[in-house]
Amino acid sequence: MFTAFLIKYAEIGIKGKNRHLFEEALAKQIKYALKRCEGEFKVTRTQGRIYVDALSDFDYDETVENLKTVFGVSGICPVKYVEDEGFEKLSEEIVKYMDEVYPDKNITFKVNARRARKNYPKSSMEINADLGGVILDAFPEIRVDVHKPDVMLNVEIREKIYIYSEEIPGPGGMPVGSNGKAMLLLSGGIDSPVAGYMVAKRGVKIDAVYFHAPPYTSDRAKQKVVDLAKLVSRYTGPIYLHVINFTDIQLAIYEKCPHEELTIIMRRYMMKIAETIAKETECLGLITGESIGQVASQTIQSLAVTNEVCTLPVFRPLIGFDKMEIVDISEKIGTYETSILPYEDCCTIFVAKHPVTKPNLNVIKRHEKNLDGVIDELMQKALETDEVIIVSSEN
Repeated sequence: MFTAFLIKYAEIGIKGKNRHLFEEALAKQIKYALKRCEGEFKVTRTQGRIYVDALSDFDYDETVENLKTVFGVSGICPVKYVEDEGFEKLSEEIVKYMDEVYPDKNITFKVNARRARKNYPKSSMEINADLGGVILDAFPEIRVDVHKPDVMLNVEIREKIYIYSEEIPGPGGMPVGSNGKAMLLLSGGIDSPVAGYMVAKRGVKIDAVYFHAPPYTSDRAKQKVVDLAKLVSRYTGPIYLHVINFTDIQLAIYEKCPHEELTIIMRRYMMKIAETIAKETECLGLITGESIGQVASQTIQSLAVTNEVCTLPVFRPLIGFDKMEIVDISEKIGTYETSILPYEDCCTIFVAKHPVTKPNLNVIKRHEKNLDGVIDELMQKALETDEVIIVSSEN
């Protein structure tokens, strides 16, 4: 029955004169999501509406699932088109629609007509009343409820007439690309993919950086991160994943700095490298999956010391979440099963038995001076190892 979808959005509708820019970004992301579906589709914007029309046979469930990955979409409404061939024809189609979509007639309903084409011979109120009467005549067991109906039957009078009554919830948020770009520090864990998802939901385009430490981390660990980026890209669009060889820097820190400070000092150099790449690629901020107190490197004191090396803002969308809340989101977006695969990321190789939980910035800086004479060259070499992998849900 359904050959089209009306796409509803919430926040975009309050953007005033810039609204068309957000609508364009949303339409672009819808087209990206539909590339994963069988069939051909046409995405059109008209009079404050976005429609997806199927131009060939398509899988309804697959199409809906992919539309549910598009940030900015608040609702997906399967639509039946009716050519304007008079009110009698419309009445026939309405009866057919109610019969097919609602085989159980023990329901209440309300007709909600919207007349965008003002030359239509009936007013919205007349359409409501007349179509309501047609439905009651056809199905005496159905009842009207204008306050809390089981079925809100929407009829939009445009060049064609659109009928829909179901609204499948979308993810909400803002369309990706409408709020700049940021660099995600992506590990193989549970948290960072969720952090990228959450910031992307606010319209931010995501690039990512992964710190690889061969031979201490395997190619399977690297592939795990690529797989996570691919899963996240279902929501964010293509991700430019920067893979940095971090081994020599880790070994230098391990050799020259106190072991209880390893994680903090390594984290500071990761942030420096990530920020360097971010600035080169016109990212406006960094994103991490840190949550207060979750591990030693994520106490308030540790976060403050880590942050000190950055000039770009650092977005930490999970900062107040507990682990189970993060796990719930990772399961919802499909990254959890990949995140828990047993391949080490480079953070877990050089872990002290008793890491410092309340690092002092001045002490950390003093110990980092042990790296003078080697760290600048090692940083430059690490940046030169940058392998860029374009990750997309299509590949």
